[in-house]
Amino acid sequence: MEVWDGRGLVSTEWLQAHLGDPDLRIFDVTMHLRPSSPGPYRVESGRADYEAGHVPGAAFLDLAGELSDPSSPLNFTHMPAEALARALGAAGVGEDSRVVAYTTTTPMWATRLWWMLRAAGFERAAVLDGGFGAWTAEGRPAETGSRRYPPARLTLKDRPGAWADKAAVGAAIGDGAVCTINALSPSVHRGDSATNYGRKGHIKGSVNVPYAALTDEAGRYRSDAELKALFESVGAFARPRVICYCGGGISATMDALALTRLGHPDVAVYDGSMSEWSRDPDAPMELGA
Repeated sequence: MEVWDGRGLVSTEWLQAHLGDPDLRIFDVTMHLRPSSPGPYRVESGRADYEAGHVPGAAFLDLAGELSDPSSPLNFTHMPAEALARALGAAGVGEDSRVVAYTTTTPMWATRLWWMLRAAGFERAAVLDGGFGAWTAEGRPAETGSRRYPPARLTLKDRPGAWADKAAVGAAIGDGAVCTINALSPSVHRGDSATNYGRKGHIKGSVNVPYAALTDEAGRYRSDAELKALFESVGAFARPRVICYCGGGISATMDALALTRLGHPDVAVYDGSMSEWSRDPDAPMELGA
């Protein structure tokens, strides 16, 4: 039988076989980004998706409402480790828990929770590969309504270097030791898309590995060999440090999970991403590939 390998992903087969494990905490973390003006989007909770159908025993976590810093002017800013520990402890995550996150839509919400936990020193977390779509397509059991886990005690500690701030991203421009990767679509990266975060284009010097290229038609991560080729094509493994960014620090975590899974030793996520960077007219940007 497949085992928990500690590399960030578990299969639908593994999860169904372990639904009854007392240490397992399963969370639906679905969110929706709805088109908006001014935009590019507004955030909507996926709780309705969860209540309509979810993996048996799973609870729901609202990334924006429960697990983001309420004092930040930006959506989804990560909490300090102590605050995150309180929130997740209240949701039932304890010191010895194993956490599996999934969504009904794009896996980036699940990888976001996975990265938040990893960045706070919690190693026993994984993403359900293929999400709820793969789960239901295979005819696996589901339930409706809602559940909660009993509160637990959790201690977390921020892992140095897991998050990059604006200053670190600026310092990385022209630094041959850092590969800065944009996880947004090629058209947004080039600046020829109607979608943008206030200014068109990408952070100067950054390269593009779009999050959508990391998964197959079923929403599962591609093979390690395919992923390695994508990241090697932009020089990620030729540099000792990688900083991943996107619009708001969400889809960047898909790239971060892949790089970590492939064994890159030093990966960070720029939490503010373009939502912060583009607000500063002096923050350098480029158009084109």
